[in-house]
This record gives sequence, C-alpha cells and structure tokens, in this order.
Amino acid sequence: MKIEKVFENNQTWIAEKLAIDENYFTNLAKGQSPEFLYIGCSDSRVTAEDIMGVQPGDVFVHRNIANLVNNVDLSVMSVLNYAVRHLKVNHVVVCGHYNCGGVKAAMQPIDLGILNPWLRNIRDVYRWHKDELNAIEDLDARYNRLVELNVEEQVTNLIKTAAVQEAYRDRGLRVHGWVFDIASGKLIDLKIDFEKKLKEIMEIYNLSDSPM
Repeated sequence: MKIEKVFENNQTWIAEKLAIDENYFTNLAKGQSPEFLYIGCSDSRVTAEDIMGVQPGDVFVHRNIANLVNNVDLSVMSVLNYAVRHLKVNHVVVCGHYNCGGVKAAMQPIDLGILNPWLRNIRDVYRWHKDELNAIEDLDARYNRLVELNVEEQVTNLIKTAAVQEAYRDRGLRVHGWVFDIASGKLIDLKIDFEKKLKEIMEIYNLSDSPM
C-alpha cells in the first residue's frame, strides 16, 4: 500500500462515519470512558478493536512484543495506571496469540541483540514450566502452550500491582487472559481464576491499605 492510499482511506472512513451519524466525531471528541484496558501483542495481524468487535472509545490499548506486563517497563505501567486509576476501566485483558513471533524468537538459541532482555521474560516462563513444555513433542503445539502460559504469567504480573489490587478492592475490577487464534479468527478465554491467583500471591504482594 502506498502512503497516499492511507489518506484516501481516511477520507472514505470519515464519510462513512458521518453518513451514519453526523455528530460522530463531535461526540468522540468529548472524551473517553472505555470499559476495557487491552494489553496485546504488536503483531500487525492482531488488532484489538477488530477481534473484539468494538468501536473507538470502547477500549484503551497497549501493545508490545509478546504482550508482556513487565513491572519495570515504564510504558506498560503508565498505561495501566492511567487506565485503571483515571479512566476507571472495569476489565483488564492480556491477549496473546498463537503463532506469536516473539514467543518463537524467545525459544531460539541465538543472540538477538537488544531483544535479549525483553525476550528473557518469556524464557523465564519456559524455565518455570519446562517439564510440561518439554513433554509436548509437536513443536507448534509446544509454542502455542507457551503462548498460553505467557498470558497467564502476565495476568499474574498485573495482579501484583497496587493499581489493580486497589481497583479490585474498591470497585471489583477484573483481570482476564485471552488468546487469539489467527488461523481461525477465534478469541479464546483461558478462564484464568483471577480471585484464586490473587489469594495465592497476597501474602507477598499485598500493596493495598487493607487485607483483601
């Protein structure tokens, strides 16, 4: 696609929106109150609004390689705190996807330069679950299982944060783990037990003012 085509598409999109609602952009400019914070992969094939079937203003989005919630990453932590404490989202979603290039790269025994410290987070997830993963003979199936385990670990990282703990205590915020299957288009809920995970870690990670 040529760059000029992007601006042509933009004009078409504007016309389509105004044909449905002449006040569409006026209302959009008034502000946002999204229900969801979506933390997903930067992969160009996986767009939050499309796979969730939502409109602009419905979901606050952060994307990075392999949908990591690294607690020392200022970018994701800033997005999380803004979404939870200021926008008051009620749901935080970590969404991975099968056939994830970041997860596959993490499993390659090669030096990937600047990516090494980032992908080390995924390699740690593999190390913690290596017995289960090494028992899976099919390599693609092993990668896909690591995608799921990585999502689960990032959900746990979210639960470790003060913003999430306080929002859960004060207004019942929920955290979810999903996987998108690119081959079928299906969005899969991993059905991670948020409250169980919260209880498991609170002895060490309780950052709220009162017990959960």
